Amino acid sequence: MQKRVVITGLGVISPVGTGLERFWSSLTGGISGIRSVTRFDTTDFKTKIAGEVIDFEPSGYIDRKEARRMDRFTQFAVAAAGMAIEDAALDLESADRDRIGVILGSGIGGIETLEEQAGVLAGRGPGRVSPFFVPMMIANMGAGQIAINFRLRGPNITSVTACASSSNAIGDAFKMLQWGHADVMITGGTEAPITPLALAGFCSMKAMSTRNEEPKRASRPFDSSRDGFVVAEGSAILVLETLEHALARGARIYAELAGYGSSCDAYHITAPDPEGGGAANSMRAAIADAGIEAEAVDYINAHATSTPPGDIAEVKAIKSVFGKHAYKLAVSSTKSMTGHLLGAAGGLEAMACVLAIYNGIIPPTINLEQPDPECDLDFVPNTARKAEIKVALTNSFGFGGHNATLAIKNF
Repeated sequence: MQKRVVITGLGVISPVGTGLERFWSSLTGGISGIRSVTRFDTTDFKTKIAGEVIDFEPSGYIDRKEARRMDRFTQFAVAAAGMAIEDAALDLESADRDRIGVILGSGIGGIETLEEQAGVLAGRGPGRVSPFFVPMMIANMGAGQIAINFRLRGPNITSVTACASSSNAIGDAFKMLQWGHADVMITGGTEAPITPLALAGFCSMKAMSTRNEEPKRASRPFDSSRDGFVVAEGSAILVLETLEHALARGARIYAELAGYGSSCDAYHITAPDPEGGGAANSMRAAIADAGIEAEAVDYINAHATSTPPGDIAEVKAIKSVFGKHAYKLAVSSTKSMTGHLLGAAGGLEAMACVLAIYNGIIPPTINLEQPDPECDLDFVPNTARKAEIKVALTNSFGFGGHNATLAIKNF
């Protein structure tokens, strides 16, 4: 018999604040974390804005020497994991560390280190490339360093499925627990993609907003004047446990993770299936896995990145899955405030669902002033809403056609 899985700890580093309290008060207050890029000169870039993390100092969480041997995406992961473990009141000294694993998602990994060391190679030659280059850059090092720092010897895996990475990671961690391969899983995502090369690449794709004079109004999912996504950085880590393990130690339970679905559009390397077929399959699979009816879903945290084709495709997918119930659902995009954390987005948005269920508040879609006529659902515009949420879905869709959906229930 499959085990039930619950969420007992949350840790977050985000453009709208580090720590649960700041993160949640910003989301429910409709506060944007988008600002002009400060990490490098954007004079020659068409897009000059991003969701930067501005209140994070690694030495507050990680030994200074060790932090210097980590890319920024790994620093985020280790720090957020520490917050989540503390929030879960998980006593690692008395725990069976062989039964605690880590599955993390990251779409890009250590690109800051890659760019920096490529510059060293070009300017100073191969003998000056850092011996720490490879273990700082590879995408699995977030998960590896969490395990090393907290001595967690259970399953350790990294999911790299572009912007679906951390939702796939959470779903795979969920299955590990259901199948009895671990008692506790540390899971979620981490990303630090605000670098010259990454920004230039997205600019060349013409995928990002160029609303540089109004950063806080740039991310505007479902709005008729949206012109692309806003890239962002950060980490969101959840502690998942089997219900029996959580009850045995008297843990505070935020919510129950009940279902996971994944699919592929098999359509295009970057564009979504315009009819939302893959996204619909992912949602249907999560609903079936949770053993619920579609009409039981109260809220969807949409992938909705603020791109013209992507938002429409997701709306079509929701209508396909839910029929008339689509118009009774609350749907919102917290990317309107946080920007798009790429491989860490799913973790951040799963956390938003957990907190929405736990606190009875739906975070809004800000900057929704003139809805696209093809986007005609209840997007909780501009102001948070009190509501009892029994079941929420969160969607994540990535380049390559990857789709992942998580179903979360109140406990």
